[in-house]
Amino acid sequence: MSAEQPPTREVVTGVPRGARRRPGHAPARSEISEQTPLGTVYVRSLMRSQLRAGLYALGVLALLVGTLPLLFAFPAAVLGSFSSPEPFVWAMLGVVVYPVMWLVARWYVRKAERNERDFTGLVEGR
Repeated sequence: MSAEQPPTREVVTGVPRGARRRPGHAPARSEISEQTPLGTVYVRSLMRSQLRAGLYALGVLALLVGTLPLLFAFPAAVLGSFSSPEPFVWAMLGVVVYPVMWLVARWYVRKAERNERDFTGLVEGR
């Protein structure tokens, strides 16, 4: 019988743990520019977060504008025959609607900028 030789030993090497990335090279950026499946996932996640913020803002504005007819009918229902609802309508449009629309728009812009900032940080590896 022949003596069995011990199996040859193989050394597996990889990138050293302390190795730094080259400046300007981020894995996510190359994934996106090369249009790999992972890059597609990154872009879709940004698009989904932007869509979610836009739909939320649209829903709030639709709720606000959709309830206006009920709000305009309120004085006539409470006070009986209200002779002229125009002052109330103008007050609601000027005092309530536009400031709320401005706040929703401001929230949306900040949310969209935060989404883009987070995405840029991910892509650049920060």
